[in-house]
Amino acid sequence: MKNIVIILFTILSLASLLSCSSEIYDRSENYPTLTPAANDDLAGTWRAILLIAPDEFSLEAPIAITNAAFTREINEIKSYQANITNDQKAVIKYWSAGSVLRWNEIMRTLVAKHNLPPYQNADGTYPTPSAANPFANTPFPFSNPPYAARAYAYVSAAQYDALVATWYYKKLYNRVAPYVADNTLNVLVPKNSLPSYPSEDGVLAGVTVELLKLLFPTEIAYINGKAEEEKLYRIISGANVRSDVEAGITLGRKIAAKYIARAAGDGMGAAVGNQAIWSQLETQTKAKGEIPWLSLDLPVRPPMLPLFGNVRSFLMTTADIIASRPIAPPSTKSVQFAKEVAEIKKFSQNATRKEMEIVTFWADGVGTYTPPGHWNAIAADAFVAQNYSEVRWARNMALLNLSLMDAAISCWDAKYYYFNPRPTQIDPSIKTLTGIPNFPAYVSGHSTFSGAAATVLSHIIPAKTSEFKALAKDASNSRLFGAIHYRSDCEKGLQLGETVGGFAIARARFDGAE
Repeated sequence: MKNIVIILFTILSLASLLSCSSEIYDRSENYPTLTPAANDDLAGTWRAILLIAPDEFSLEAPIAITNAAFTREINEIKSYQANITNDQKAVIKYWSAGSVLRWNEIMRTLVAKHNLPPYQNADGTYPTPSAANPFANTPFPFSNPPYAARAYAYVSAAQYDALVATWYYKKLYNRVAPYVADNTLNVLVPKNSLPSYPSEDGVLAGVTVELLKLLFPTEIAYINGKAEEEKLYRIISGANVRSDVEAGITLGRKIAAKYIARAAGDGMGAAVGNQAIWSQLETQTKAKGEIPWLSLDLPVRPPMLPLFGNVRSFLMTTADIIASRPIAPPSTKSVQFAKEVAEIKKFSQNATRKEMEIVTFWADGVGTYTPPGHWNAIAADAFVAQNYSEVRWARNMALLNLSLMDAAISCWDAKYYYFNPRPTQIDPSIKTLTGIPNFPAYVSGHSTFSGAAATVLSHIIPAKTSEFKALAKDASNSRLFGAIHYRSDCEKGLQLGETVGGFAIARARFDGAE
Protein backbone atom coordinates (compact mmCIF):
# COMPACT_ATOMS: atom_id res chain seq x y z
CA MET A 1 0.00 0.00 0.00
CA LYS A 2 2.79 2.38 0.92
CA ASN A 3 4.50 1.87 -2.45
CA ILE A 4 1.25 2.68 -4.27
CA VAL A 5 0.88 5.93 -2.31
CA ILE A 6 4.49 6.87 -3.06
CA ILE A 7 3.99 6.18 -6.78
CA LEU A 8 0.79 8.24 -6.86
CA PHE A 9 2.52 11.07 -5.02
CA THR A 10 5.39 11.01 -7.52
CA ILE A 11 2.97 11.09 -10.46
CA LEU A 12 1.06 14.01 -8.98
CA SER A 13 4.29 15.88 -8.26
CA LEU A 14 5.50 15.39 -11.84
CA ALA A 15 2.12 16.49 -13.22
CA SER A 16 2.31 19.64 -11.11
CA LEU A 17 5.84 20.30 -12.29
CA LEU A 18 5.00 19.84 -15.97
CA SER A 19 1.91 22.04 -15.83
CA CYS A 20 3.68 24.81 -13.94
CA SER A 21 6.64 24.78 -16.31
CA SER A 22 4.56 25.54 -19.38
CA GLU A 23 1.80 27.92 -18.35
CA ILE A 24 0.64 30.21 -15.54
CA TYR A 25 -2.59 29.31 -13.80
CA ASP A 26 -4.44 31.62 -11.43
CA ARG A 27 -6.23 30.13 -8.47
CA SER A 28 -9.96 29.99 -9.05
CA GLU A 29 -11.42 30.22 -5.56
CA ASN A 30 -14.72 32.05 -5.64
CA TYR A 31 -13.84 34.49 -2.89
CA PRO A 32 -16.57 36.94 -1.84
CA THR A 33 -16.38 40.63 -2.65
CA LEU A 34 -14.27 42.49 -0.11
CA THR A 35 -16.52 44.48 2.22
CA PRO A 36 -14.23 45.79 4.98
CA ALA A 37 -15.64 45.86 8.49
CA ALA A 38 -13.68 49.09 9.05
CA ASN A 39 -11.94 51.60 6.79
CA ASP A 40 -8.93 52.06 9.10
CA ASP A 41 -9.18 55.80 8.56
CA LEU A 42 -6.03 56.49 10.60
CA ALA A 43 -3.80 54.09 8.66
CA GLY A 44 -1.94 57.06 7.21
CA THR A 45 -0.36 57.46 10.65
CA TRP A 46 0.74 53.82 10.98
CA ARG A 47 4.45 53.09 11.16
CA ALA A 48 5.83 52.18 7.76
CA ILE A 49 8.68 49.73 7.13
CA LEU A 50 11.08 51.56 4.81
CA LEU A 51 9.36 54.91 4.38
CA ILE A 52 10.71 57.60 6.68
CA ALA A 53 7.29 59.28 6.61
CA PRO A 54 4.08 58.68 4.64
CA ASP A 55 4.72 61.84 2.61
CA GLU A 56 8.34 60.94 1.82
CA PHE A 57 7.32 60.84 -1.84
CA SER A 58 5.23 63.76 -3.01
CA LEU A 59 1.87 63.47 -4.73
CA GLU A 60 0.33 66.46 -6.42
CA ALA A 61 -3.14 67.62 -5.46
CA PRO A 62 -6.04 66.30 -7.55
CA ILE A 63 -8.22 68.39 -9.79
CA ALA A 64 -11.47 69.57 -8.19
CA ILE A 65 -14.66 67.62 -8.78
CA THR A 66 -16.13 70.82 -10.27
CA ASN A 67 -13.46 70.83 -12.97
CA ALA A 68 -14.59 69.92 -16.49
CA ALA A 69 -11.77 67.36 -16.69
CA PHE A 70 -13.27 65.50 -13.73
CA THR A 71 -16.66 65.45 -15.48
CA ARG A 72 -15.00 63.88 -18.52
CA GLU A 73 -13.59 61.18 -16.27
CA ILE A 74 -17.08 60.47 -14.89
CA ASN A 75 -18.34 60.22 -18.46
CA GLU A 76 -15.58 57.72 -19.25
CA ILE A 77 -16.97 55.44 -16.52
CA LYS A 78 -20.50 55.75 -17.89
CA SER A 79 -19.28 55.00 -21.41
CA TYR A 80 -17.58 51.80 -20.26
CA GLN A 81 -20.66 50.73 -18.33
CA ALA A 82 -22.95 51.32 -21.30
CA ASN A 83 -20.95 48.78 -23.28
CA ILE A 84 -19.75 46.44 -20.54
CA THR A 85 -18.87 42.91 -21.64
CA ASN A 86 -19.11 39.61 -19.79
CA ASP A 87 -15.32 39.46 -19.70
CA GLN A 88 -15.20 42.84 -18.00
CA LYS A 89 -17.80 41.70 -15.48
CA ALA A 90 -15.63 38.67 -14.74
CA VAL A 91 -12.60 40.93 -14.19
CA ILE A 92 -14.60 43.07 -11.76
CA LYS A 93 -15.68 40.00 -9.83
CA TYR A 94 -12.12 38.67 -9.72
CA TRP A 95 -10.45 41.85 -8.43
CA SER A 96 -13.29 42.88 -6.11
CA ALA A 97 -12.29 40.04 -3.78
CA GLY A 98 -9.38 42.27 -2.75
CA SER A 99 -6.26 43.41 -4.52
CA VAL A 100 -3.74 42.39 -1.84
CA LEU A 101 -5.33 38.93 -1.92
CA ARG A 102 -5.22 38.68 -5.71
CA TRP A 103 -1.64 39.93 -6.09
CA ASN A 104 -0.57 37.42 -3.45
CA GLU A 105 -2.24 34.65 -5.46
CA ILE A 106 -0.56 35.84 -8.63
CA MET A 107 2.80 35.85 -6.90
CA ARG A 108 2.34 32.33 -5.56
CA THR A 109 1.61 31.22 -9.11
CA LEU A 110 4.82 32.83 -10.35
CA VAL A 111 6.85 31.25 -7.56
CA ALA A 112 5.46 27.81 -8.39
CA LYS A 113 6.17 28.22 -12.10
CA HIS A 114 9.79 29.19 -11.45
CA ASN A 115 10.52 26.76 -8.62
CA LEU A 116 12.60 24.57 -10.94
CA PRO A 117 16.22 23.66 -10.13
CA PRO A 118 18.67 24.12 -13.02
CA TYR A 119 19.42 21.01 -15.06
CA GLN A 120 23.05 19.98 -15.32
CA ASN A 121 25.33 20.91 -18.21
CA ALA A 122 26.78 18.23 -20.49
CA ASP A 123 29.97 18.20 -18.43
CA GLY A 124 28.09 17.48 -15.20
CA THR A 125 28.35 21.00 -13.79
CA TYR A 126 25.32 23.13 -12.98
CA PRO A 127 24.56 26.60 -14.37
CA THR A 128 23.56 29.45 -12.10
CA PRO A 129 20.45 31.40 -13.16
CA SER A 130 21.37 35.04 -13.77
CA ALA A 131 19.20 38.12 -13.40
CA ALA A 132 21.43 39.75 -16.02
CA ASN A 133 20.30 37.17 -18.60
CA PRO A 134 16.91 35.89 -17.42
CA PHE A 135 15.95 34.41 -20.81
CA ALA A 136 18.97 32.09 -20.98
CA ASN A 137 18.56 28.33 -21.25
CA THR A 138 18.71 28.36 -17.45
CA PRO A 139 15.95 30.90 -16.82
CA PHE A 140 16.00 33.29 -13.87
CA PRO A 141 14.89 32.90 -11.15
CA PHE A 142 15.05 29.53 -9.48
CA SER A 143 12.42 30.44 -6.87
CA ASN A 144 13.50 28.00 -4.16
CA PRO A 145 12.24 28.52 -0.57
CA PRO A 146 14.76 31.22 0.49
CA TYR A 147 14.30 33.13 -2.78
CA ALA A 148 10.53 32.84 -2.45
CA ALA A 149 10.50 33.95 1.19
CA ARG A 150 12.51 37.05 0.31
CA ALA A 151 10.28 37.77 -2.69
CA TYR A 152 7.05 37.50 -0.69
CA ALA A 153 8.55 39.79 1.95
CA TYR A 154 9.64 42.53 -0.45
CA VAL A 155 6.30 42.62 -2.24
CA SER A 156 4.20 42.54 0.94
CA ALA A 157 6.30 45.15 2.75
CA ALA A 158 6.25 47.48 -0.26
CA GLN A 159 2.49 47.07 -0.62
CA TYR A 160 2.02 47.95 3.04
CA ASP A 161 4.18 51.08 2.87
CA ALA A 162 2.42 52.14 -0.33
CA LEU A 163 -1.00 51.83 1.28
CA VAL A 164 0.06 53.72 4.41
CA ALA A 165 1.11 56.57 2.08
CA THR A 166 -2.17 56.19 0.17
CA TRP A 167 -4.26 56.54 3.31
CA TYR A 168 -2.22 59.61 4.27
CA TYR A 169 -2.90 61.32 0.95
CA LYS A 170 -6.55 60.26 0.92
CA LYS A 171 -7.06 62.17 4.16
CA LEU A 172 -4.90 65.10 3.05
CA TYR A 173 -6.72 65.75 -0.23
CA ASN A 174 -10.12 64.32 0.70
CA ARG A 175 -11.48 64.07 -2.85
CA VAL A 176 -14.77 62.20 -2.77
CA ALA A 177 -15.44 59.04 -4.71
CA PRO A 178 -16.99 59.48 -8.16
CA TYR A 179 -20.31 58.01 -7.00
CA VAL A 180 -20.48 60.72 -4.32
CA ALA A 181 -19.70 63.45 -6.83
CA ASP A 182 -22.34 62.11 -9.23
CA ASN A 183 -25.15 60.18 -7.60
CA THR A 184 -26.46 59.03 -10.98
CA LEU A 185 -23.36 56.90 -11.48
CA ASN A 186 -23.88 53.15 -11.38
CA VAL A 187 -21.47 51.44 -8.93
CA LEU A 188 -20.63 47.76 -9.46
CA VAL A 189 -18.72 47.22 -6.21
CA PRO A 190 -19.58 48.01 -2.57
CA LYS A 191 -19.37 51.69 -1.68
CA ASN A 192 -17.36 53.04 1.24
CA SER A 193 -16.75 56.42 2.83
CA LEU A 194 -13.06 56.64 1.96
CA PRO A 195 -11.78 59.48 -0.22
CA SER A 196 -10.89 58.10 -3.63
CA TYR A 197 -7.64 59.95 -4.40
CA PRO A 198 -5.26 58.25 -4.79
CA SER A 199 -6.76 54.84 -5.60
CA GLU A 200 -5.59 52.01 -3.35
CA ASP A 201 -5.78 49.66 -6.34
CA GLY A 202 -3.73 52.06 -8.42
CA VAL A 203 -0.98 52.24 -5.83
CA LEU A 204 -1.00 48.46 -5.40
CA ALA A 205 -0.67 47.98 -9.15
CA GLY A 206 2.14 50.54 -9.32
CA VAL A 207 4.22 49.16 -6.49
CA THR A 208 3.61 45.46 -7.12
CA VAL A 209 4.32 45.50 -10.84
CA GLU A 210 7.73 47.09 -10.34
CA LEU A 211 8.75 44.57 -7.65
CA LEU A 212 7.48 41.59 -9.65
CA LYS A 213 9.34 42.79 -12.76
CA LEU A 214 12.51 42.71 -10.68
CA LEU A 215 11.79 39.31 -9.15
CA PHE A 216 10.32 37.57 -12.23
CA PRO A 217 11.73 39.43 -15.26
CA THR A 218 10.57 36.87 -17.82
CA GLU A 219 6.94 37.43 -16.80
CA ILE A 220 6.67 41.17 -17.46
CA ALA A 221 3.99 40.87 -20.14
CA TYR A 222 1.82 38.73 -17.88
CA ILE A 223 2.36 41.04 -14.89
CA ASN A 224 1.53 44.15 -16.91
CA GLY A 225 -1.61 42.46 -18.18
CA LYS A 226 -2.81 41.83 -14.64
CA ALA A 227 -2.11 45.45 -13.70
CA GLU A 228 -4.16 46.68 -16.66
CA GLU A 229 -7.02 44.45 -15.51
CA GLU A 230 -6.87 45.96 -12.04
CA LYS A 231 -6.74 49.50 -13.38
CA LEU A 232 -9.78 49.04 -15.63
CA TYR A 233 -11.69 47.20 -12.91
CA ARG A 234 -11.65 50.28 -10.71
CA ILE A 235 -12.74 52.58 -13.52
CA ILE A 236 -15.41 50.36 -15.09
CA SER A 237 -16.88 49.52 -11.67
CA GLY A 238 -17.33 53.20 -10.85
CA ALA A 239 -15.06 53.01 -7.80
CA ASN A 240 -12.43 55.43 -9.13
CA VAL A 241 -11.95 57.92 -11.93
CA ARG A 242 -8.88 57.57 -14.09
CA SER A 243 -6.89 60.28 -12.30
CA ASP A 244 -7.41 58.45 -8.97
CA VAL A 245 -5.85 55.34 -10.46
CA GLU A 246 -3.03 57.09 -12.32
CA ALA A 247 -2.03 59.00 -9.17
CA GLY A 248 -1.91 55.73 -7.26
CA ILE A 249 0.27 54.10 -9.91
CA THR A 250 2.67 57.04 -9.81
CA LEU A 251 2.94 56.92 -6.03
CA GLY A 252 3.37 53.14 -6.02
CA ARG A 253 6.22 53.30 -8.51
CA LYS A 254 8.09 55.82 -6.39
CA ILE A 255 7.84 53.61 -3.33
CA ALA A 256 8.82 50.52 -5.32
CA ALA A 257 12.06 52.25 -6.35
CA LYS A 258 13.10 52.51 -2.70
CA TYR A 259 12.52 48.79 -2.19
CA ILE A 260 14.33 47.91 -5.40
CA ALA A 261 17.35 49.93 -4.24
CA ARG A 262 17.34 48.04 -0.94
CA ALA A 263 17.10 44.68 -2.70
CA ALA A 264 20.14 45.52 -4.81
CA GLY A 265 22.31 45.75 -1.70
CA ASP A 266 20.84 43.17 0.68
CA GLY A 267 23.36 40.41 -0.09
CA MET A 268 21.12 38.13 -2.14
CA GLY A 269 23.39 38.41 -5.16
CA ALA A 270 26.24 36.73 -3.25
CA ALA A 271 24.13 34.05 -1.55
CA VAL A 272 25.06 31.30 -4.01
CA GLY A 273 28.71 31.39 -2.91
CA ASN A 274 31.48 29.68 -4.89
CA GLN A 275 33.51 26.48 -4.94
CA ALA A 276 36.04 27.78 -2.42
CA ILE A 277 33.28 28.56 0.08
CA TRP A 278 31.53 25.22 -0.50
CA SER A 279 34.79 23.34 0.08
CA GLN A 280 35.60 25.40 3.17
CA LEU A 281 32.28 24.47 4.79
CA GLU A 282 33.09 20.79 4.33
CA THR A 283 36.66 21.20 5.61
CA GLN A 284 35.56 23.14 8.70
CA THR A 285 33.00 20.49 9.63
CA LYS A 286 35.55 17.71 9.28
CA ALA A 287 37.96 19.69 11.46
CA LYS A 288 35.36 19.61 14.23
CA GLY A 289 35.35 15.82 14.03
CA GLU A 290 31.87 15.71 12.50
CA ILE A 291 30.51 14.18 9.30
CA PRO A 292 29.88 17.01 6.83
CA TRP A 293 26.80 17.26 4.64
CA LEU A 294 27.21 16.05 1.06
CA SER A 295 24.94 16.57 -1.92
CA LEU A 296 23.17 13.33 -2.85
CA ASP A 297 22.22 14.58 -6.30
CA LEU A 298 23.86 12.89 -9.30
CA PRO A 299 25.83 14.62 -10.60
CA VAL A 300 26.66 16.35 -7.33
CA ARG A 301 24.88 19.70 -7.16
CA PRO A 302 26.29 22.79 -5.38
CA PRO A 303 24.54 23.51 -2.07
CA MET A 304 21.49 25.78 -2.23
CA LEU A 305 22.33 29.37 -1.29
CA PRO A 306 24.91 28.71 1.48
CA LEU A 307 25.31 32.44 2.17
CA PHE A 308 21.61 33.26 2.40
CA GLY A 309 22.10 33.53 6.16
CA ASN A 310 23.99 36.77 5.44
CA VAL A 311 21.10 38.40 3.59
CA ARG A 312 19.99 41.62 5.26
CA SER A 313 16.90 41.18 7.40
CA PHE A 314 14.04 43.64 7.79
CA LEU A 315 13.41 42.84 11.47
CA MET A 316 16.57 41.30 12.93
CA THR A 317 20.15 42.50 13.25
CA THR A 318 23.11 40.24 12.56
CA ALA A 319 23.57 40.01 16.33
CA ASP A 320 19.92 38.92 16.70
CA ILE A 321 20.41 36.14 14.15
CA ILE A 322 23.54 34.85 15.87
CA ALA A 323 21.92 35.08 19.31
CA SER A 324 18.91 33.13 18.02
CA ARG A 325 21.02 30.40 16.43
CA PRO A 326 20.04 26.99 17.88
CA ILE A 327 22.48 25.01 19.98
CA ALA A 328 24.53 22.42 18.12
CA PRO A 329 22.73 19.27 16.97
CA PRO A 330 23.69 15.90 18.48
CA SER A 331 27.20 14.97 17.40
CA THR A 332 27.28 12.57 14.45
CA LYS A 333 29.34 10.29 16.73
CA SER A 334 26.86 10.38 19.63
CA VAL A 335 24.40 7.81 20.91
CA GLN A 336 21.62 10.38 20.57
CA PHE A 337 22.40 10.86 16.88
CA ALA A 338 22.31 7.10 16.30
CA LYS A 339 18.92 6.93 18.02
CA GLU A 340 17.55 9.68 15.79
CA VAL A 341 18.83 7.95 12.66
CA ALA A 342 17.16 4.71 13.78
CA GLU A 343 13.90 6.56 14.39
CA ILE A 344 13.98 7.98 10.87
CA LYS A 345 14.59 4.54 9.42
CA LYS A 346 11.49 3.23 11.20
CA PHE A 347 9.38 6.04 9.76
CA SER A 348 10.72 5.32 6.28
CA GLN A 349 9.69 1.68 6.60
CA ASN A 350 6.50 1.92 8.62
CA ALA A 351 4.84 5.28 7.98
CA THR A 352 1.09 5.14 8.55
CA ARG A 353 -1.49 6.30 6.02
CA LYS A 354 -2.12 9.42 8.13
CA GLU A 355 1.59 10.20 8.31
CA MET A 356 1.91 9.83 4.54
CA GLU A 357 -1.03 12.18 4.05
CA ILE A 358 0.77 14.77 6.20
CA VAL A 359 3.96 14.29 4.18
CA THR A 360 2.06 14.82 0.92
CA PHE A 361 0.13 17.87 2.14
CA TRP A 362 3.30 19.62 3.29
CA ALA A 363 5.67 18.41 0.54
CA ASP A 364 5.94 21.89 -1.05
CA GLY A 365 8.76 20.78 -3.32
CA VAL A 366 9.72 21.49 -6.92
CA GLY A 367 6.95 23.14 -8.95
CA THR A 368 5.07 24.42 -5.89
CA TYR A 369 4.79 27.82 -4.23
CA THR A 370 7.20 26.57 -1.48
CA PRO A 371 6.57 26.39 2.30
CA PRO A 372 6.40 30.21 2.63
CA GLY A 373 3.79 30.25 -0.14
CA HIS A 374 1.84 27.50 1.60
CA TRP A 375 1.61 29.67 4.70
CA ASN A 376 0.58 32.66 2.54
CA ALA A 377 -2.29 30.57 1.18
CA ILE A 378 -3.31 29.55 4.71
CA ALA A 379 -3.17 33.17 5.84
CA ALA A 380 -5.17 34.42 2.87
CA ASP A 381 -8.00 32.00 3.54
CA ALA A 382 -8.01 32.99 7.21
CA PHE A 383 -7.92 36.73 6.46
CA VAL A 384 -10.85 36.61 4.02
CA ALA A 385 -13.20 35.79 6.89
CA GLN A 386 -11.97 38.82 8.89
CA ASN A 387 -13.16 41.46 6.36
CA TYR A 388 -10.00 43.54 6.65
CA SER A 389 -9.47 46.78 4.76
CA GLU A 390 -6.84 46.64 2.03
CA VAL A 391 -4.33 48.46 4.22
CA ARG A 392 -4.82 46.02 7.10
CA TRP A 393 -4.59 43.10 4.69
CA ALA A 394 -1.25 44.50 3.52
CA ARG A 395 -0.02 45.12 7.05
CA ASN A 396 -0.83 41.58 8.15
CA MET A 397 0.69 39.98 5.06
CA ALA A 398 3.81 42.10 5.58
CA LEU A 399 4.17 40.91 9.17
CA LEU A 400 3.78 37.30 8.04
CA ASN A 401 6.20 37.56 5.14
CA LEU A 402 8.85 39.56 6.96
CA SER A 403 8.87 36.79 9.55
CA LEU A 404 9.11 34.14 6.82
CA MET A 405 12.05 35.90 5.19
CA ASP A 406 13.80 36.13 8.55
CA ALA A 407 12.96 32.50 9.20
CA ALA A 408 14.77 31.64 5.95
CA ILE A 409 17.76 33.79 6.91
CA SER A 410 17.98 32.33 10.42
CA CYS A 411 17.41 28.77 9.25
CA TRP A 412 20.02 28.99 6.49
CA ASP A 413 22.45 30.56 8.96
CA ALA A 414 22.08 27.48 11.18
CA LYS A 415 22.16 25.00 8.29
CA TYR A 416 25.52 26.17 6.99
CA TYR A 417 27.00 26.92 10.41
CA TYR A 418 26.53 23.28 11.44
CA PHE A 419 26.58 21.66 7.95
CA ASN A 420 24.87 18.54 9.27
CA PRO A 421 24.28 15.49 7.02
CA ARG A 422 20.85 14.20 6.00
CA PRO A 423 19.60 10.81 7.28
CA THR A 424 19.88 9.25 3.82
CA GLN A 425 23.57 10.20 3.70
CA ILE A 426 24.24 8.44 7.00
CA ASP A 427 22.18 5.37 6.10
CA PRO A 428 21.60 4.90 2.34
CA SER A 429 19.02 2.21 3.10
CA ILE A 430 16.65 4.95 4.31
CA LYS A 431 14.16 5.74 1.56
CA THR A 432 12.41 9.08 1.78
CA LEU A 433 8.72 9.65 1.05
CA THR A 434 9.57 12.84 -0.81
CA GLY A 435 12.64 14.35 -2.49
CA ILE A 436 15.90 14.99 -0.64
CA PRO A 437 16.57 18.75 -0.43
CA ASN A 438 20.01 19.83 -1.59
CA PHE A 439 21.18 21.54 1.59
CA PRO A 440 22.18 20.53 5.14
CA ALA A 441 19.71 19.09 7.63
CA TYR A 442 19.91 21.12 10.82
CA VAL A 443 17.54 22.88 11.30
CA SER A 444 14.41 21.98 9.33
CA GLY A 445 13.26 24.74 6.98
CA HIS A 446 9.62 23.61 7.09
CA SER A 447 9.74 23.71 10.88
CA THR A 448 11.34 27.15 11.02
CA PHE A 449 8.96 28.66 8.47
CA SER A 450 5.98 27.10 10.22
CA GLY A 451 7.01 28.14 13.71
CA ALA A 452 7.35 31.74 12.54
CA ALA A 453 4.11 31.76 10.55
CA ALA A 454 2.01 30.16 13.27
CA THR A 455 3.39 32.59 15.86
CA VAL A 456 2.59 35.67 13.77
CA LEU A 457 -0.82 34.46 12.60
CA SER A 458 -1.79 33.53 16.16
CA HIS A 459 -1.01 37.11 17.18
CA ILE A 460 -3.13 38.49 14.35
CA ILE A 461 -6.10 36.12 14.87
CA PRO A 462 -5.81 34.82 18.47
CA ALA A 463 -9.01 32.77 18.17
CA LYS A 464 -7.28 30.50 15.65
CA THR A 465 -4.09 29.94 17.67
CA SER A 466 -4.69 26.25 18.30
CA GLU A 467 -5.39 25.68 14.59
CA PHE A 468 -2.25 27.50 13.45
CA LYS A 469 -0.08 25.72 16.04
CA ALA A 470 -1.47 22.34 14.98
CA LEU A 471 -0.69 23.10 11.33
CA ALA A 472 2.85 24.10 12.25
CA LYS A 473 3.35 20.88 14.20
CA ASP A 474 2.09 18.84 11.23
CA ALA A 475 4.38 20.73 8.85
CA SER A 476 7.34 20.03 11.12
CA ASN A 477 6.44 16.38 11.60
CA SER A 478 6.01 15.92 7.87
CA ARG A 479 9.78 16.16 7.46
CA LEU A 480 10.27 13.56 10.19
CA PHE A 481 7.65 11.23 8.71
CA GLY A 482 9.10 11.77 5.24
CA ALA A 483 12.54 10.62 6.47
CA ILE A 484 14.44 13.73 5.42
CA HIS A 485 14.96 15.29 8.88
CA TYR A 486 15.90 14.10 12.35
CA ARG A 487 13.72 14.88 15.35
CA SER A 488 16.19 17.48 16.63
CA ASP A 489 16.04 19.28 13.25
CA CYS A 490 12.28 19.60 13.58
CA GLU A 491 12.03 20.47 17.26
CA LYS A 492 14.78 23.11 17.17
CA GLY A 493 13.46 24.46 13.89
CA LEU A 494 10.03 25.08 15.38
CA GLN A 495 11.62 26.83 18.34
CA LEU A 496 13.75 29.00 16.07
CA GLY A 497 10.70 29.94 14.02
CA GLU A 498 8.80 30.95 17.14
CA THR A 499 11.71 33.15 18.16
CA VAL A 500 11.81 34.80 14.74
CA GLY A 501 8.04 35.30 14.79
CA GLY A 502 8.49 37.19 18.05
CA PHE A 503 10.41 39.93 16.24
CA ALA A 504 7.45 40.50 13.92
CA ILE A 505 5.06 40.60 16.88
CA ALA A 506 7.28 43.15 18.63
CA ARG A 507 6.94 45.36 15.57
CA ALA A 508 3.19 44.80 15.34
CA ARG A 509 2.64 46.02 18.88
CA PHE A 510 4.10 49.42 18.05
CA ASP A 511 3.06 50.04 14.45
CA GLY A 512 -0.09 51.96 15.36
CA ALA A 513 -2.51 49.43 13.91
CA GLU A 514 -3.42 47.64 17.16
